[in-house]
Amino acid sequence: MKIKSLIFLGIVQSCLFLNAQVKSLDPVEYVNPLMGTQSLHNLSNGNTYPAICRPWGMNFWTPQTGKMGDGWAYTYTAEKIRGFKQTHQPSPWMNDYGQFSIMPVTGKLAFAEDERASWFSHKAEVSKPYYYSVYLADYDVKTEITTTERAAHFQITFPENEKSSIVIDAFDKGSYIKIIPSENKIIGYTTRNSGGVPENFKNYFVLVFDKPFSTNATWIDKILTKDKLEAAGLHTGAVIGFKTKKGEKVNVKTASSFISPEQAELNLKELGTASFEENVEQSKNEWNKVLGKIKVEDTNEEQLKTFYSCLYRTVCFPQKQYEIDKDGKIVHYSPYNGKVLPGYMYAGTGFWDTFRALYPLLNLFYPSINTEMQEGLINDYKEGGFLPEWSSPGFRNVMVGNNSASVVSDAYMKGLRGYDINKLYEALQHGANNEGPMDAVGRKGVQYYNTLGYVPYDVNINENAARTLEYAYDDFAIWKLAKALDRPKKEISLLEKRMMNYKKLYNSSIGLMSGRNKDGSFPPNFNPFKWGDAFTEGNSWHYSWSVFHDIQGLIDLMGGEKKFTSKLDAVFSTPPVFDDSYYGAVIHEIREMQIMNMGQYAHGNQPIQHMIYLYNYAGEPWKTQYWSREVMNRLYKPTPDGYCGDEDNGQTSAWYIFSAMGFYPVCPGTEEYVLGAPLFKKVTLQFENGKQLTINAPNTSDTSRYVNELKWDDSVYNKNYINHFDVFKGGELNFDMTSSPNLQRGTTSESYPYSYSTSK
Repeated sequence: MKIKSLIFLGIVQSCLFLNAQVKSLDPVEYVNPLMGTQSLHNLSNGNTYPAICRPWGMNFWTPQTGKMGDGWAYTYTAEKIRGFKQTHQPSPWMNDYGQFSIMPVTGKLAFAEDERASWFSHKAEVSKPYYYSVYLADYDVKTEITTTERAAHFQITFPENEKSSIVIDAFDKGSYIKIIPSENKIIGYTTRNSGGVPENFKNYFVLVFDKPFSTNATWIDKILTKDKLEAAGLHTGAVIGFKTKKGEKVNVKTASSFISPEQAELNLKELGTASFEENVEQSKNEWNKVLGKIKVEDTNEEQLKTFYSCLYRTVCFPQKQYEIDKDGKIVHYSPYNGKVLPGYMYAGTGFWDTFRALYPLLNLFYPSINTEMQEGLINDYKEGGFLPEWSSPGFRNVMVGNNSASVVSDAYMKGLRGYDINKLYEALQHGANNEGPMDAVGRKGVQYYNTLGYVPYDVNINENAARTLEYAYDDFAIWKLAKALDRPKKEISLLEKRMMNYKKLYNSSIGLMSGRNKDGSFPPNFNPFKWGDAFTEGNSWHYSWSVFHDIQGLIDLMGGEKKFTSKLDAVFSTPPVFDDSYYGAVIHEIREMQIMNMGQYAHGNQPIQHMIYLYNYAGEPWKTQYWSREVMNRLYKPTPDGYCGDEDNGQTSAWYIFSAMGFYPVCPGTEEYVLGAPLFKKVTLQFENGKQLTINAPNTSDTSRYVNELKWDDSVYNKNYINHFDVFKGGELNFDMTSSPNLQRGTTSESYPYSYSTSK
């Protein structure tokens, strides 16, 4: 018995040790960059690619399975890799710019992308934010990559071969390349882009090898010329070759610049003289520093992987578009006027998506980074005449709304300072009262909105109801900022009036929002299941909740709290029927709603993502607690098919991060986060001011998902929201979780979050 007891004790100790090991992993080791990569044009499970990068880095790198110019650069189900691509792609729908690729080959020279492609297996692939490696089976070559913000370090392990080569593809649409054998160097530029750039756009690149070249060649289009060291044309590339021994490692250091070849050389110095392993370690440390702002302690490893994989996505975009010149000054190439100018610039985000939770997440954990982004927005306005609503890297004509207002207002209302907020306020006023150079910049239909109070359904302006609802919220965001800046009363009053324009679209005959004709009538037989048309990538069931700033006003329109919560319930109980006639086909967002078995709830797209939290405004917070857990459990996994729609530059990930912590920013521009229920047993938040907030929920589980009691430090806390600045003071939130809803907690108006209608 004694021996058995000792054996049992040893097993227990081993299990505890293994469990402790799991808990002590670095945050970055939980990240799966392949989460969301099993996506197609007609069904998105994230539409991501594995970005090997630094947080908010200027240049990302990714293995390339898709053809040149294909927005789906890497798909998990692909069989071959065509190269390793420098990328700035925010989504496959926006596609890429500033791109070129590297591909090692052996034996018979293959330089065209189809011919050089190699079979690979995920079993011989390692994907981390700071490190990537894969075995290229056709060439018996292992390729490893790590990065800095603007440079990358490749380590390529070759077999014994008389003809080992590295192919550099500068891509089509106009490129240039030059081999400099005396310096083991290749320089060039690529111009391939998908829009949003001036005519003089170039991405200049440099590559330096640690092994002399024994052969050299360049190509233009499909013609390869040996010993020719320079090429310019529509599609250029280079091949350098050498003999290699078995297991010989060739190091390639590369960087690029939007400014000049000389600046690309300066950017290359980010790698210094460090070895590949040292650069891997430096990148890993940086990732741990950024991801370590949130420390999660729990025994559910799958959920830990999901959490940190989502957090990784939230700090990828927008990317830094600025560089450091020879004098150590911050400069950028302007995608608006083509000039090189001083100051910050960021690019690669759509505010229609990211104003909702991504920017509030930055304001909570990374305000110093968002301060840089706000300075960058000032430069966007100065150089482009408007603030971008979708930047990649300059103005892009996609989506609706004027949601830069939310991004600017929320930052200032959350305490960010040190930049010219008055210039940004000027930019907001300009954007709110003018149509821009394209439909998605400024406010399309502003003349109708400012006179009628809505963009009419029958004046040939698409997605008019969505525009109206978003403009009304954007006016609220500007109103909040105007009051904070002590603007003239007349100006403030006008914004205050316009932010109530959402009421003009409430169609009492269907109990939801709809389009409205110019003469004031509602279109007869309006179909609330029709996607598009009056709305953007959704229908009336999704957009009717887009009254972030005045949920009480919406409750009043719908006939009171019981009717309101009944309508919320109906979102989940109504079958996922749809009308796709506006698009003429089932778009992927429709399909993603249809297959999730959650009724009309379409979490795969952004307009409805806050809706779950609205039960807190109407006395039934336990339904928020239930549904937020359902969405986290059912729609997020740390797997290649781990999202339920487009991840969209950190927004869908930010929803998960906030929800897992137990609160969500329903109305950016206010100081409040609306409560849900924490997913993990313990989460420690580390803020830039040095304070910590610990969220304890020791009883939380799949069954114990309801909040019985909440204590802030030692005091019982009965409100359905928490304040941003109180959070910043640190302390403890102690959740007592239970398997049955507490039907008394948070049920009276004193507990409800902010609504304009009840704030006066």
